[in-house]
Amino acid sequence: MLSGRLVQRLVSMASRVCLSRASAGSGTIGPVEAAIRAKLEQALNPEVLELRNESGGHAVPPGSETHFRVAVVSSRFEGLSPLQRHRLVHAALSEELAGPVHALAIQARTPAQWRENPQLDTSPPCLGGNKKTRGTP
Repeated sequence: MLSGRLVQRLVSMASRVCLSRASAGSGTIGPVEAAIRAKLEQALNPEVLELRNESGGHAVPPGSETHFRVAVVSSRFEGLSPLQRHRLVHAALSEELAGPVHALAIQARTPAQWRENPQLDTSPPCLGGNKKTRGTP
């Protein structure tokens, strides 16, 4: 019989693979997504790491890796404010945020918080353009 912890880990790993494949569209993971995943795994040793490339919903060329949503569940977040948690994620991804990544939505939770609500938030639709042209015909 598998322990509850092992089952939880296996389910988490399976969902990450599914999300990664869904986010890439073609079934492949791009280099930026792979780097984000590797760096967060190394820095935070997460129990759950869900990463979604949302670039396809924005005004960027097909195949872009510029807009991401990440849910990170780590015991490293225990006792930290949301701002401190986001700073840990930003520190791990400083190279990507200084270069190819334009937007990163972060859900940083403790294991207990994730058990209460194991959902990845959704992003609003992209309005396209920029602030100067948005809303003009």
